[in-house]
Amino acid sequence: MDPIDDLLTTMKIEDARYVRVDAYAPWGISFPARHLARLVLIADGSCRLTTDALERPQQLRANDCFLVRAGVAFTLQDEPGSEVVDCDGVFAGAPGNAARAGGDGELTRIVSSRFTFDAVAGEPLFALLPPLFRLRPDDASVRLLRATFDLIEQESAAGGIGSGFVMSRLSDALFVQAMRACCTSVGGGAVGWLAALRDPRLAPALREMHADLAHPWTVGELARTAGMSRSAFAVLFKEKAGDTPLSYLTAWRMYRVKTLLQETPLSVQEIAVRVGYDTGSALSRAFLRREGIAPGAWRQSRPAGRRVAAVAWREDHGPSRA
Repeated sequence: MDPIDDLLTTMKIEDARYVRVDAYAPWGISFPARHLARLVLIADGSCRLTTDALERPQQLRANDCFLVRAGVAFTLQDEPGSEVVDCDGVFAGAPGNAARAGGDGELTRIVSSRFTFDAVAGEPLFALLPPLFRLRPDDASVRLLRATFDLIEQESAAGGIGSGFVMSRLSDALFVQAMRACCTSVGGGAVGWLAALRDPRLAPALREMHADLAHPWTVGELARTAGMSRSAFAVLFKEKAGDTPLSYLTAWRMYRVKTLLQETPLSVQEIAVRVGYDTGSALSRAFLRREGIAPGAWRQSRPAGRRVAAVAWREDHGPSRA
């Protein structure tokens, strides 16, 4: 099993909203920090992007696209000094999914989708991404994103039977396309599980591990799956993933434990069996060591029905940290 497919399935997008803004110079729109992720495409024209997530303002042009993590505020303007209004004011009262901003000058068309999903399920993926991630406009993935945005726009304009359902599914596809583009870019150079997955020597072992987290994996067994010696496998795994194979396995087991605690009524004992622990007590001890709280107490601490994209990971490790 590909861990990315597993993650995207688990994340369960709860809400996705598409909007188009036709901004005429002079104009400026601020997007406050919210508990949601946002994908923005400059469809036509150009604008200036400012945010605390970047060292300096950046100029955006047609086909520039970026993904904003939860909790990140940013502002788009035609030029420095243009009056800035809050995005809620722009969208309020706008017909359908279209809004207008600014004066009567040059047009910049902005299309955006925002996504709300479960924070725990999104931990392993969003922890690897910077607060604001720009996609290369010449990348094939951006062309796919634009095509999907165009399909959503056409469906919105047509307003036919089931258009809301179709737009929802297209928004899901848009999110997956954006995540795939980010994974491809981030996994190419950074240290982490994406980098390990992109290594053709490690990928078979990682897929086997993720396909059966309950299996009592050993470094030797994983090395044989990778077609490598035990020592060479251990060195390469640490170099790419930034962790030892068994510590990495434990981290993902704890991630799976949290999703099961949150999404199912399974007992700690039942969850233990699913993730490779002989008893609920053994799982509780491992969970307490890594999370600082017992599984039952962690489950009780989760707000009922909460679905946000804010992710708070400790920087020193992977998906088992909350």
